[in-house]
Amino acid sequence: MPAQPTRRPPTPGPSFDLATYLETQCQAVNRALDRWLPAERVRPATIHRAMRYSLFAGGKRLRPVLCLAAAEACGGSATEAMPLACAVECIHTYSLIHDDLPAMDNDDYRRGKLTNHKVFGEGIAVLAGDALLTQAFEIAVQCRAWPRYSHQTVVLELARASGSLQLIAGQVADLEGEGQPLSASQLKYIHERKTSALLCASVRLGGMSANCTAAQLEALTVFGYHVGLAFQIIDDILDVTQTSEKLGKTAGKDVAAHKATYPAIIGLEKSRRIAARLTAKAFDALRTFRGRAQALEALAGYLLRRDR
Repeated sequence: MPAQPTRRPPTPGPSFDLATYLETQCQAVNRALDRWLPAERVRPATIHRAMRYSLFAGGKRLRPVLCLAAAEACGGSATEAMPLACAVECIHTYSLIHDDLPAMDNDDYRRGKLTNHKVFGEGIAVLAGDALLTQAFEIAVQCRAWPRYSHQTVVLELARASGSLQLIAGQVADLEGEGQPLSASQLKYIHERKTSALLCASVRLGGMSANCTAAQLEALTVFGYHVGLAFQIIDDILDVTQTSEKLGKTAGKDVAAHKATYPAIIGLEKSRRIAARLTAKAFDALRTFRGRAQALEALAGYLLRRDR
């Protein structure tokens, strides 16, 4: 029986300008992060320079922007969601600093620049990551509590997503799997935790900042999980199809390190089909918002359509 074609994601209405939305929200996130982080001159200056070096290295701010977009979909505001959006970005950046260390992926470039440890040394890079993780929780509690979601709920959401059962679990499984023959299910476990967990938490936190209903939170959870998994599969694809210059990091690193990837295990074209199906499921989840999630739809489409 011939394979059924994957339903194409809906196209956001003509009035929605994703490029402008991304630029505006990214600038807002950068201003907020600049306010909440200690200045470079604050002692000990080295650690604050190192924290800011990676945090302001030119990332697209996809996780915080998704957080803000989720808040809007639930009738909330970017102002209310901003502390949580910035907290997520601090956690994401900390994970990248540690991921690039010689003891982990041993990478020299991130976002087109030398990695933190190549500039500041391994010791400071470890501490910069530690400091950003801690800073995330300090920023998160700047938010106000909401009737359905207390500070305890918000902090617990962040802690679980970045802890030993999710983000750290994915990194551990990734390290232990290097050079080992992994199955597709084992690789899915890594991607679910190393990438999807924090992205899913981003949209959930955005919903919480809008005091969303249980049904809305469930829809955001389904959306975030599927987009996060698709995002990482596409990253696997890009590693074998793009140049280092275009990626902003070392291309072919996964292949050279004999790391398991979706293309390596199931092939390039099947990986693309899986990513497309995951994204279609994410779009289905947004039906709950009845047209109020244009930004989330546009962002998900953007993530899937990255050059591959």
